[in-house]
Amino acid sequence: MKIHHVGIAVSSLRSAIPIFEKLLGHSPDSQEVVEDQKVRVSVFKLGESRIELLEATSPDSPIARFIQKRGQGLHHLTLAVPDLKKALGELEGGGIKLIDREPRTGADNERVAFLHPSSTAGVLIELVETK
Repeated sequence: MKIHHVGIAVSSLRSAIPIFEKLLGHSPDSQEVVEDQKVRVSVFKLGESRIELLEATSPDSPIARFIQKRGQGLHHLTLAVPDLKKALGELEGGGIKLIDREPRTGADNERVAFLHPSSTAGVLIELVETK
């Protein structure tokens, strides 16, 4: 298992991207809209990991609700796993509460699933299946 990416909720990509360009020394590597999550994602690659800036595309998106409750900042930590269905079964069997019992499509068309922060020390954890 390894860290795949860190998701950061931002109110505006237009404002946040220049900050991360200065911090990381390069422009975003990609940008896309994930319709299912109602989010616009700007990706900065860092070696084997990446930082994803997340901007809501709708007032009822999970990112909009997060920012309304907590403000901008760290939204989730994503861990890469080789077999997502197997990992979900093992985690649920071990008492971890799942948000997603079945994988869904995330950014970059990857298979993802979220774990509930109530059972992960208050941190929203996303699992992504590596190819």
